[in-house]
Amino acid sequence: MSDLHGSAVLLRPAVPADVPALAALRATPEVRARWRGGEDLVEEVASDLADPATRCLTIRYEDRIVGMIQWYAEEEPDYRHAGIDLFLDPSVHGRGLGTDAVRTLARHLVDDHGFHRLVIDPAADNAAAIRCYEKAGFRPVGVMRQYERGADGGWHDGLLMDLLAPELVR
Repeated sequence: MSDLHGSAVLLRPAVPADVPALAALRATPEVRARWRGGEDLVEEVASDLADPATRCLTIRYEDRIVGMIQWYAEEEPDYRHAGIDLFLDPSVHGRGLGTDAVRTLARHLVDDHGFHRLVIDPAADNAAAIRCYEKAGFRPVGVMRQYERGADGGWHDGLLMDLLAPELVR
């Protein structure tokens, strides 16, 4: 896959040399609260990059890595769709970079891969992420109760959102 250019961000396929920068971002308290992990974030990020089922791209802004966006495909013909997930450096929150990254990847998945439906599943209490995804055209579908275990050990709700190809905000 080649680089994907957004309005402000550049999405570039992640490579092993990107692991330390991505692990450092995953270690920030704001990201770690949403992207749980063990003690060895370097190993976890390296494992993510090596997983053939998930395509990982760095989010670059002003010539530095500010996050990662990844996608997976459900290729069963009767259920074909793609899913997206991402994290972004808290120091660049509020600049529209997350929405730009989501729109850029969504455009690629719709236009170049022919997906008619995309999904994303933020924590139900993550209002900033939900607003970001809505700006790209995603709509809430429903609450997935006790969907994921939080850092506190308890179960937390997730919000399933989807986007149909004609709804993509370009």
